[in-house]
Amino acid sequence: MISAAFGGCLWVSAATAGVQEEAPAVPSIQDLPSGLSVTLQEHFVDTLPDGSDQARFRFVAPGLGQGAGFARVESDFPILCADIAVPTLATTRPDVTQVIISMAAKPLAFGATDPSVVQYFEAFRIENGSCIWEVF
Repeated sequence: MISAAFGGCLWVSAATAGVQEEAPAVPSIQDLPSGLSVTLQEHFVDTLPDGSDQARFRFVAPGLGQGAGFARVESDFPILCADIAVPTLATTRPDVTQVIISMAAKPLAFGATDPSVVQYFEAFRIENGSCIWEVF
């Protein structure tokens, strides 16, 4: 179980609904296996070409690229999915069956790339409230 420092308010956009939704107040997440502290930058839902919905949870982990490569943060992804994405979607979008979790060394606009910023992405299928890691 991870602990979160609560405070502030984070606004996200739901791409499929075209409206603003208030995200759970979870600005900083600690106690991850990597030892890094991550911040939820945003989350939103996309509609895929096949009509299904996919949620994206974008986290910022300032320690990435400073001795924290993928091997160090790999075990953080299922925890972020299970402890943040699944509970959030259960109350806001229970129909979503795929989640993409991303971590970046610093905040970037969605879709932006910057060769100096380390980013990792992992995909999960949601079944019966559980995160099942998929090849991404």
